[in-house]
Order: sequence, then structure tokens, then C-alpha cells
Amino acid sequence: MNIETYTISISTNGNCDIIDITDRVQDLIKSAGFIEGNVIVFAGGSTAGITTIEFEPGLLKDYPAFFSRIAPENISYGHDQTWHDGNGHSHIRAAIQGASLTVPFNNGHLLLGTWQQIIFVDFDNRPRRREVVIQITGKKQINI
Repeated sequence: MNIETYTISISTNGNCDIIDITDRVQDLIKSAGFIEGNVIVFAGGSTAGITTIEFEPGLLKDYPAFFSRIAPENISYGHDQTWHDGNGHSHIRAAIQGASLTVPFNNGHLLLGTWQQIIFVDFDNRPRRREVVIQITGKKQINI
């Protein structure tokens, strides 16, 4: 059993920017020589999240609209009163979303559904440079 940890950098626009990172995760599994196991994808920071969706134009509109309804930007948050940075809603949205995801893989390929992609969501109220931790656990290809 092998465990290897990587990071990938992402530049975001903030404000519920949704970025498909599926290919980057898949490429890491392949280039590291893993054939079977699990990959953990973790968003560092308290205003970002990780999940899976069908990465298509309708959901790219629906997903931010959903978060606007359940954690609106234009209401008072205690966080904003403490730090005066206007991103209280971003912290609530990220907490609801969750910071990590585990995906199994076999034969070096993520076992995602046909229309399922891994996404990084930046809920903060400004553009950011983010680091995503990718930790791969599993069997590696044996080279003879």
C-alpha cells in the first residue's frame, strides 16, 4: 500500500466560481503510477469546497443560485461584524458544501459516473489563488 500527497494550484474568480478539476486529479493518479485505491481531494481554506456534479451550463447557474437562496450575501453575519471582510456567507456556504471528497479508482481510472466531475468551488467574495491537496492511497503498478 502506498500513500502519496500532492498539491495543485487553482486561480479563481471567487463568488461561487466552479472549476472542474477531474482531469487534474486523474492525471496525478496516472502519472504517479497508481492502479487501484482511493483519492482524497481536499480544499484548504474555510471559504472553498469540493464535490461532484455534472459540469454543464445549467448546473453551473443552478448551483450558485442554490447557495444564494440558503446563505444570501446581503444579510448580516456575525463573522462580518468581527472581521469586516464581507465574506460571512462564504464561510457558511463552504461549511455546507464540505472541504473534501474521496473517490475510488481502479485500473488507474477514477470510478466516477458518466456525467460526474470533481469540482472545486470558491465561495469567497474575491479572486483567490487556492491550493488543493490530493492524497492518493493504493497499489502502484509494478515495473519489472
